[in-house]
Amino acid sequence: MIGAIAGDIIGSIYEGKVIGTIDFPLFSEKSKFTDDTVMSIAVADAILTGKDYVTVYKEYGRQYARAGYGGRFKKWIFSDDTEPYNSYGNGSAMRVSPIGFALETIEKVLEEARRSAEVTHNHPEGIKGAQATAAAVFLSLKGSSKKEIKDYIVSNFQYNLDKTLEEISKSYRFEISCQVTVPESITVFLESKNFEDAIRKAVFLGGDSDTIASIAGSIAQAFYKKIPREIVKKTYQKLSPDLLKIVEQFNTTFKITL
Repeated sequence: MIGAIAGDIIGSIYEGKVIGTIDFPLFSEKSKFTDDTVMSIAVADAILTGKDYVTVYKEYGRQYARAGYGGRFKKWIFSDDTEPYNSYGNGSAMRVSPIGFALETIEKVLEEARRSAEVTHNHPEGIKGAQATAAAVFLSLKGSSKKEIKDYIVSNFQYNLDKTLEEISKSYRFEISCQVTVPESITVFLESKNFEDAIRKAVFLGGDSDTIASIAGSIAQAFYKKIPREIVKKTYQKLSPDLLKIVEQFNTTFKITL
């Protein structure tokens, strides 16, 4: 999960920008966690405590009200409504990574990813984006090769992963849908050489940089198993004590080493 959080924080200051290089400062004073981090930790809390997803999303959303939520999700957070609103936004994918780290089988991962998504993002594409991301994390964690991960995602979710990152970047634009961010995030991971390279390539792509880096970062953490110590250190420094507490509890419970 810390891979998703690091990607979110690093990408936060580059959102919507075209920087045209992978050589950029990873952190600055303005780097901060956003809704990607808050909701990922909410999912981790739900897994640890057994709370339902509606409860944790609203609890964390209200506590961190200025984290940068999409308009419909923010309205839902502060309403008494508990019904989903048929979203296919990438919010379902950006928050799902703890499920890939915590559950024991691909079947359980897919089912729990669905449950985490459908309380808000019950559109088929919203569920699909969450399941594909969680599956990529799980398969990476369990030692699948990049080819095996790609083949599984293409076969089960029909995402086009044939375009290279260079080809995508020529016409890529800011987009918040699952269908135009999840496959691109997976491509970023597939072309990466290590964790840091995945984050740098995600930011290079542009668009919704924090979310793309968050999704790619979660898969990269699971696959490469190691994150540079300086990135972990600075990521931890950006978190509030209560969020960090959940991260550490999750890592301890599921024996995740960094």
